[in-house]
Amino acid sequence: MRTRFAPSPTGFLHIGGARTALFNWLYTRRYGGTFVLRIEDTDQTRSTDESTRAILDAMTWLGLNWDEGPYFQAERVEIHRQMVQKLIDEGKAYHCTCSPDELETKRKKALSEGRKPKYDGACRDKGLSKSPGSVVRFRCPEVGATVVRDMIKGDIAFNNEELDDLILERADGYPTYNFAVVVDDAQMGITHVIRGDDHVNNTPKQILICEALGYQVPLYGHVPMILGADKARLSKRHGATSVMAYQEMGYLPEALVNYLVRLGWSHGDQEIFSSKELIEYFTLDAVGKSPAVFNPEKLLWLNAHYIKEATPARLAEDMKPFWPAGADINNASFTQKIIADLQPRSKTLIELAGAANFYFEIRFNMMSKPHRNF
Repeated sequence: MRTRFAPSPTGFLHIGGARTALFNWLYTRRYGGTFVLRIEDTDQTRSTDESTRAILDAMTWLGLNWDEGPYFQAERVEIHRQMVQKLIDEGKAYHCTCSPDELETKRKKALSEGRKPKYDGACRDKGLSKSPGSVVRFRCPEVGATVVRDMIKGDIAFNNEELDDLILERADGYPTYNFAVVVDDAQMGITHVIRGDDHVNNTPKQILICEALGYQVPLYGHVPMILGADKARLSKRHGATSVMAYQEMGYLPEALVNYLVRLGWSHGDQEIFSSKELIEYFTLDAVGKSPAVFNPEKLLWLNAHYIKEATPARLAEDMKPFWPAGADINNASFTQKIIADLQPRSKTLIELAGAANFYFEIRFNMMSKPHRNF
């Protein structure tokens, strides 16, 4: 078994991405496979080194160690181009010179006539060569159906006539997501693709590309999305969505991991799991098919539990960014006594640090108050 987590470095690692990474990591650890990290950075206009570093830091903080990588998709562009040319040579792909304006006009016309706004195949049989501004499109089968055998959702059938002659290579010479991901998954030996269900509609296209290239089709599993309390897709208006924002708010990584795994997965009525238990119990069979609802209060409850159970020595390390300004934390024994006193009733490290200010002030006053001689 070989799984992968393949984020795009266009922002921080968000809650949904972290859960996807966690499910892949647990599934791989359960069955003794290899967990691959691949950074999909072919979108050169939006990908940044800062985002890459933020993703790696977040995964490290959560304890999601990878066995291979990180590989960078942009470093494999020449391989992608070779595979595009292979499809062109075999008549499975073609050059298209339709301009964006032409495509937009056709799209609007199709919508006005009640038709699906798919590419009309204008360049399909023209035998065009590469030219400035041209793209390469996949020659999608026009008959039959493609079945996605989803490990979570079950079989999903797509009529090929409804699919599009999608673009494989953009005018700038870079591959599109749907093409690069197929080539990279195949050449990296990925056997199981576990990802969010916003990719379900991409999967039949990727299966067809995979078959056209002669690759083994991996097994797919699509995890339902995470919603806010209002049942809308989780966004900033529901609270923090970045993983590292929770570190900055004083959450422990094991609390967030425990909470994320319960968003769509269950093992009986058990709520709190050790890392060992998660690896032992996790299966895709127990992943639900319905969206999960993010509940900040439940996460806060779990965080309070893990703070209460942690050793004062461990919390002393995690507390370093949160202590009040000017607090003397060099006396480890005194600091850990404060933590031991406060941790049973603290929900976050910030809350614990705020309450600790009182102890430091008393100690300072007792040490600095002059003694009067009688």
